[in-house]
Amino acid sequence: MKIQLLDCTLRDGGYINDWEFGHNNLVNLYQRLVSAKVDIIEVGFIDDRRPFDVNRSIFPDTGSIGKIYGKIQPKAPMTVGMIDFGTCDIKNIQPCKDSWIDGIRVIFKKHLMHEAMEYCAQIKKLGYKVFSQLVSITSYNDDELSELARLVNDVEPYAVSMVDTYGLLTPADLLHYYEILDKNVRPNIGIGFHAHNNMQLAYANAMTFVQKKTERDIVVDGTLYGMGKSAGNDPIELVANYLNEHFGKSYDIDQMLEAIEESVIDIYHKYPWDYKTFFYLSAKNKCHPNYVSYLQSKSNLSVTDLDKLLSAIGPDDNKLLYKKEIATELYDNYKTQTCDDSSSISDLKDYLSGRKVLIIGPGKNIILQHEKVDRFLYDENPACISINYIPGSIRTNIVFVTNGHRYLEMTDTLLDESSSGIQILATSNVTPKSKSFDFTVNRESLLERNESIIDNSFLMLLKVLQKAAVKEVYCAGLDGYSDREDNYFNPKMEYSFVKNEAVRMNHHIKSVLQDLSSDMNIHFLTYSHYQENDERD
Repeated sequence: MKIQLLDCTLRDGGYINDWEFGHNNLVNLYQRLVSAKVDIIEVGFIDDRRPFDVNRSIFPDTGSIGKIYGKIQPKAPMTVGMIDFGTCDIKNIQPCKDSWIDGIRVIFKKHLMHEAMEYCAQIKKLGYKVFSQLVSITSYNDDELSELARLVNDVEPYAVSMVDTYGLLTPADLLHYYEILDKNVRPNIGIGFHAHNNMQLAYANAMTFVQKKTERDIVVDGTLYGMGKSAGNDPIELVANYLNEHFGKSYDIDQMLEAIEESVIDIYHKYPWDYKTFFYLSAKNKCHPNYVSYLQSKSNLSVTDLDKLLSAIGPDDNKLLYKKEIATELYDNYKTQTCDDSSSISDLKDYLSGRKVLIIGPGKNIILQHEKVDRFLYDENPACISINYIPGSIRTNIVFVTNGHRYLEMTDTLLDESSSGIQILATSNVTPKSKSFDFTVNRESLLERNESIIDNSFLMLLKVLQKAAVKEVYCAGLDGYSDREDNYFNPKMEYSFVKNEAVRMNHHIKSVLQDLSSDMNIHFLTYSHYQENDERD
């Protein structure tokens, strides 16, 4: 068995920075990788839709590659480019004898396997070592992979590679796919593996791959510092070190580290790639990352809700081939699903029955006019409901939570002995840490769909209290939005963008309060922009 290490930093890493490494970095990375004794270096994409740019590792034709790398000596044992099938006409690929590169890797999706393998045959006829790269290997079932193997045998490429595009593979899954290819592909054809790190398994999978006992030649991919699409790739410096220690290789790791320090680390600081919840969720649910992007763009879905929605996508082909109409339907169905909050509303109604209710907001006037609030608390002993925070100076009975980040900010306060007995009234998008919340209400029914801020917490709470048949409400610290001053006593609770819309938003809230007044008397103990006369006492 011959193990070849392939670096694809200049190609896969280019997804991070639109392939704009800068000319000196392009040359430096190649030279460092040659000095590191990497067996195969991939210098970029060949894509005839893109114009030539001396600073980018994406080329309109094979002839352009030499304009960047042509002066470099010595070369790597093998230098290759990559074509995403359908993005480069065969006429833009010169014969290999006239080209600076030795091979071309062709990536293609399962439904294009027949046309793509014919294209691979055309490239081979031009004299190149051709690699057939199976995008999203996990989208193939066993029969489809066997069919692909027959096509591969007809063309006899240099290697056929398993590409874990979405980082879904476990070591056991990897071996399953490998064994199908190993059984069905002719022994003179190499098998490769290209990992992604969505599940933090890229390095583990690479080790599993090279440890497999076989007589067949194999090619294992990596990138410097794991630079690459999505959560990144398998760090080539780790794989090289492993191959040095266990397979008698002599890759120069110091040269790789120099390349990282000189040409990669600044890119990482500007455009970091790494394992993230985003990529984990797409991998966990075996779906295209665009589904996660679409749903994350929607209003205030909790991670738990997001995970449940992704798990509802099916069948598998829909998951890995993103279809916006499916994502839209999924979210629309979610919006029509209602959390049954009838029990919580009934319990809240019983709890508040016969008591005056004081709503406590985070405005500065809760402090500036505290005498009025203190007098009301002393005289009336109301049920106090604070919005998204727990005020230290007022004994709160219930805290209304509409946002997971606000819930986080209360973590330590809720553990404090002085906060014992405080009940939590939460909207359905907030996930409890352990036991259920005391009251959970359906968020969708409380939203202002036609407003720039659809989830104003004050209006949402008033609607909850309306459902609970509360007829009289007092408010303190609900100062309203200001375009001139910071009017929150805790600046972290103010959203900067509201200043531009303060007047319009105050007007809207006044209008909603007017509508609610037919069912509920709403009084302001402290000054608020929401008051009809808009004047201070």
